[in-house]
Amino acid sequence: MDNEQNRDAMQELIDELEERREETELGGGEERIEKQHEKGKMTARERIDFLVDEGSFREINPFTKHRCTDFGMSEKRPAGDGVVTGAAQIDSRPVFLMAQDFTVMGGSLGEMHAEKITAVQEKARENGVPFIQINDSGGARIQEGIHSLNGYGKIFKNNTFASGVIPQITCIMGPCAGGAVYSPAITDFIFMVEETSNMFLTGPKVIKEVTGEQVGVQELGGAHTHVRKTGTADQFYTDERKCLDAVKKLLKFLPDNFRQSPPTAQFEDPVDRSTDEILEVVPTDPKQAFDMREVIRPVLDDQQFMELKPGFADNCVIGFGRLAGHPVGIIGNQPKKLAGCLDIDSADKIARFIRLCDSFNIPLINFVDVPGFLPGVGQEHGGVIRHGAKMLFAYAEATVPKLSLIVRKSYGGAFVAMCSRDLGYDSVIAYPTAEIAVMGAQGAVNIIHSREIEEADDPELKRQEKIDEFREKFSNPYRAADDGLVDQIINPAETRRSLVESLEMVIDKNQQRPDKMHGNIPL
Repeated sequence: MDNEQNRDAMQELIDELEERREETELGGGEERIEKQHEKGKMTARERIDFLVDEGSFREINPFTKHRCTDFGMSEKRPAGDGVVTGAAQIDSRPVFLMAQDFTVMGGSLGEMHAEKITAVQEKARENGVPFIQINDSGGARIQEGIHSLNGYGKIFKNNTFASGVIPQITCIMGPCAGGAVYSPAITDFIFMVEETSNMFLTGPKVIKEVTGEQVGVQELGGAHTHVRKTGTADQFYTDERKCLDAVKKLLKFLPDNFRQSPPTAQFEDPVDRSTDEILEVVPTDPKQAFDMREVIRPVLDDQQFMELKPGFADNCVIGFGRLAGHPVGIIGNQPKKLAGCLDIDSADKIARFIRLCDSFNIPLINFVDVPGFLPGVGQEHGGVIRHGAKMLFAYAEATVPKLSLIVRKSYGGAFVAMCSRDLGYDSVIAYPTAEIAVMGAQGAVNIIHSREIEEADDPELKRQEKIDEFREKFSNPYRAADDGLVDQIINPAETRRSLVESLEMVIDKNQQRPDKMHGNIPL
């Protein structure tokens, strides 16, 4: 064969390659792509292109096809098998990712579809870089039977092995039903889109048939439900682009893997900037409510706070911010809800967040105004002891820097959880408004001085005298500072400077724990 014949033969092979590439990139075809767009949804490839740095995506296994021959499937073997996988960069940082393609067999998961996902999961873990999954799938591919279910098992295992090793982020951008929901639930973060994304184990039709209950798809498992009611998801957004932008923002707080420190950022916000606006936020009356976010935001660089799980267990606030360029995890009691009491859901929310931050070397800062754990038969019978123990376990186990700012109340077991030096806090700071005691002054006086009050000529006057005396002697921050349980008592206007200085003293903390398989957290 001469050179010209060889070139022609090679060109034919290249032409075939280009045709196959075009077939792969078209997914389920132009008609199905149009239907995807009509629903306000991007295609898998459009989502990837929007998320990653331009030109950085390198696809893996684009020509993979399923091997099923039952139910006429041998005639329907689209290239890619309904999922796009590969490596890319986001803000010049490497990631591996997958995006399910709803235009191809509804994004259903079969044997080879799962093999593609597990391959990039393993590459992400082995290379120590974040893994991002974009879910848009009708669920297990029925025609492939047990092979579909086995595929989910492999994915769940890889999610579990990667947990605490690399950040795992899920975007729910369509349906996610049945066993498919457990992969997102094992990952570190779940973001959803209003109206177009949902998650549930059993759908509305099955529920109606089995229990007689009637419920809509969004009410059952939509974005609002999972962010505000179940706490399964971390945040929702009005459209897919905003959701993907949030992933980019989130990655700026996270390291590539557990062996690295989180990425610092340049900042121009002065470290010694006054936070005197807090003086107008925090009431001196311990019974008066306020929004803890108005104390948190002024302290952070550029007053930027990325809140997670808003609306779920809203008696506490969690999220990310920066102090002097260092990413920090923020946990705050919320006096606007349940007076800031801890309860079953808030304990779960806080414990999960502590372990996330500890996994990826992100310092923790508590903003404390907590009268204790919420009393009541419902809480006790619901297992508040077990759930509260999760939070105590997580705080004690965490080896990252831990700072605590006592804004007002810090009573009883809640003090131990959120402020106790003996639980491993590196620095405890208090405002002059802080009250630190086993219980509130009024409750303590009613127990300790009950007879004296009853026998007084003016019981109410005597009660108030004893309350004032208790606060003076036992619950003010100076008493705790006398005993070395509080490191600093500060003017609220000095909050940013004090927290930055305290953080920088311990930012390189290296604390070891006993050698063991793992702790037995009271789940």
